[in-house]
Amino acid sequence: MSMHANNPKPQTPRARIRPADLPEVRGKYITEQSLSGLTWFRVGGDADVIYLPADADDLSAFLKNLATDIPVTVLGAGSNTLARDAGVRGVVIRLGRSFADIAREGETDIRAGAGALDVRVAAMAGDAGLSGLEFFSGIPGSVGGALAMNAGAYGRETADVLVRVEAVTLDGEKRELTPDALNLGYRTNGYRDRVIYTAAVLRGLPADQNTIKTQMDEIADKRGTSQPVKSRTGGSTFKNPGGASPDGPKAWKLIDAAGCRGLRVGDAQVSDLHCNFLINHGKASAANIETLGETVRQRVLETSDIDLDWEIRRIGEVAHGA
Repeated sequence: MSMHANNPKPQTPRARIRPADLPEVRGKYITEQSLSGLTWFRVGGDADVIYLPADADDLSAFLKNLATDIPVTVLGAGSNTLARDAGVRGVVIRLGRSFADIAREGETDIRAGAGALDVRVAAMAGDAGLSGLEFFSGIPGSVGGALAMNAGAYGRETADVLVRVEAVTLDGEKRELTPDALNLGYRTNGYRDRVIYTAAVLRGLPADQNTIKTQMDEIADKRGTSQPVKSRTGGSTFKNPGGASPDGPKAWKLIDAAGCRGLRVGDAQVSDLHCNFLINHGKASAANIETLGETVRQRVLETSDIDLDWEIRRIGEVAHGA
């Protein structure tokens, strides 16, 4: 069972999956939904079927009974995802409101469903007087996505505050895992394609609520002045080649040095404000955005001899002729 693929080549068309091909569930199936409405870039073709599980037990039963030749793609908040123009075959799993609960657990911990937005986790922790999770307010996405890529911002990352995760394996087994089992690194998770995360327990430290709020306000101000937060974008496009090291090479500097600031392909553009962000000005296709990204990678390779790795996750199939 495939979780997702980054192969940009047009695929041989396969028969579309229908709800009749899938197990009975307590959740909801949606057919032929355009992914353009579910991703922050606002691009992408149709998904064969979108499955909204009722809860972790429903997801578990679905995966246990799903035919092994039906591909599965997990889609979170859609903030760091590029859905290609020909859409996604098989089943797209979205963990919706039933996975968005956030609650305090004990004196120092927060339990958050995988569908909860990162900014809401930061706010909940602040209201509870728990410091250390403020950086989540600067990550546009959901907890599931933060787990899948060990998301981070402003000098901290998910691994720094993670206590344990709840997940369902691709054959339907419910599991609890510790951070050590996940092999977390800079924007990587060694367990990523082996499970679907359903919840996480995150740890903070008791602190003054006003101090926490001040830190979150500072993060909001930094984002607002340095990133195109009001544009149709997918967040940071490429990983920093130097990883989390503050002294390592930064993707945006390499892109700027390669002369790519403001570069356009159709209605897709490298942000003038932050070179590691790509923007859809309204009519860009996924092919425009991906071509722009690959052009940036090539120019950086030619000028700096550094091969940038995509941080944005690309899903689905390229339209023929694109």
